[in-house]
Amino acid sequence: MKKILTALVVATGLLLTGCSNVDAALSLGDTKITTAELQTNVDSILAERAKVDTSQMQLESGEPLLRNQLNFRLLLLAFSEIEKELDIQITNSEIAASRAEIIEQVGGEEALPAALVSASIAPEYLEGYLRALLTTQKLGEALSMTGVAEAEVQARIQELFVAKINELKIKVSPRYGTWDPVTGTIIAAVPASDAVTPSKD
Repeated sequence: MKKILTALVVATGLLLTGCSNVDAALSLGDTKITTAELQTNVDSILAERAKVDTSQMQLESGEPLLRNQLNFRLLLLAFSEIEKELDIQITNSEIAASRAEIIEQVGGEEALPAALVSASIAPEYLEGYLRALLTTQKLGEALSMTGVAEAEVQARIQELFVAKINELKIKVSPRYGTWDPVTGTIIAAVPASDAVTPSKD
């Protein structure tokens, strides 16, 4: 599961700039993720960790976990916009099938909570993750049908993603980091002492 999420994030680099709205951790066009919403997101993940054995997992905490979740939430928002703009049709049955496939991959329904914890995905965002995953798959299929070589598909999807990000004018609060176009990640800002601090694991 974690490898699936990592591949999705790497394939779709995020373009972020500073945010002047002190209440917003991140904004995407007219949509805003507040610091309180981000904290709730992180607290949900920490609560799920308490329910499973994490002794063999390498999990982020503190500011790295905040940045991870900000990237993840942005990913979901941006792909939702792409899905709507391109009129990509994703059915409930497709979402159910994708969920079933992941459950099979992780070893059954009972193993899903631990898999989500390992991937740092709060249960309430699983469906959004599946929609984003299906959107990238359908984009890849459409590009392949137009003659784009398989080796170039991910790069083309990234181009579409970045174009949408630019159009919607993504902004991220400098308290949570700055966008690094080289690594394709949000890197830690200095200082970041006033950022929201997650509850202790």
